[in-house]
Amino acid sequence: MSHENLAAGEPARRAKPRVAVLFGGRSSEHAVSCVTAAGVLGAINKDKYEVIPIGIAKTGQWVLASADTAQWSLAGTSLPEVAPSPQTVTLAEIGGEHQLIVTAPNEVPQELGTVDVVFPLLHGPFGEDGTIQGLLELSDTRYVGAGVLASAVGMDKHFMKVVFEAAGLQVGPYVAVTDRQWRKDPESVRKQVDRLGFPVFVKPARAGSSMGISKVDSLELLDAAIEEARRHDLKLVIEAGITGREIECAVLEGRGTEAPRTSMPGEISVAGGTHEFYDFNAKYVEDDAASLSCPADIPEEAIARVRELAAAAFDAVGAEGLSRVDFFYTPAGELIINEINTMPGFTPKSMYPQMWAASGLGYADLIDELIYLALNRKTGLR
Repeated sequence: MSHENLAAGEPARRAKPRVAVLFGGRSSEHAVSCVTAAGVLGAINKDKYEVIPIGIAKTGQWVLASADTAQWSLAGTSLPEVAPSPQTVTLAEIGGEHQLIVTAPNEVPQELGTVDVVFPLLHGPFGEDGTIQGLLELSDTRYVGAGVLASAVGMDKHFMKVVFEAAGLQVGPYVAVTDRQWRKDPESVRKQVDRLGFPVFVKPARAGSSMGISKVDSLELLDAAIEEARRHDLKLVIEAGITGREIECAVLEGRGTEAPRTSMPGEISVAGGTHEFYDFNAKYVEDDAASLSCPADIPEEAIARVRELAAAAFDAVGAEGLSRVDFFYTPAGELIINEINTMPGFTPKSMYPQMWAASGLGYADLIDELIYLALNRKTGLR
């Protein structure tokens, strides 16, 4: 696809756009971000783009990273991790251009040149929650994906549900628990959760979709699950268990004034015995722990409704670029929205690109389209 149709009034860019692929980060999903980067770095068209991999160590330091995808995959014996370095990378606006600067102790700063677009492959807090998006906005740098507010709303499972409810989307019963509520009156929290009925799922409100989540089958086990979730976030969401099939839909921003595009919905099947639900190992580590059926084996009218509701959820939070929207499809035919993920897992085996592949848009072409959308989107309020 051509990148010639840039937003009106924008300066012409080099024939080969420079893309900074940003990954790692400070959240508990650091390794997931590295694995996502391995997929993108391996598939992005190097003939079309100049690619600069930038890793963010768990300390928050930005470093020039290796383009060797093997270093960031799960093929090794340990989870991949961006290591700190004496050299630090910063992104700065200098003379109206977005420059990458490398600094090191007792050395003259080195300019690496301008950046046309940043591809932030960051999951969880300090990356998917609007913080990195705010930094990029401050430096007037284009980037792939949702903006500041949409990222923040999509990260917070409590406010996400508030927005969905305001937009007329059906959400399941839940209780939001703040740090102050739990420390001041834990018995009141227990009573609220007990009224939901068991099982419940205890989740950190802003820690991504894989970390610190527990299924709780009785009130006696609730406190331990709450404390586990609080290791990741002091704000929690506790959701009533819903009997239903897990249906997902991938959403891609439309071009110009076009409506959001939706993939065929997919259904996740998790291997029984080892996994009670779709946890971290099932998503990223064990190859045979989960499988995707796309299109999902549900009635045609339900498929159409999933796609309609997924686009509505994308618009409700003001998302841009990409999102994955997850639903429960109940035996009564209801579609209850679970969550939106504004930076879903993006490895070749992740559900988001798999659903687009099953819908006719391959992995490399999907990356290309996301970069196109970012290059044609203005920074600032929009």
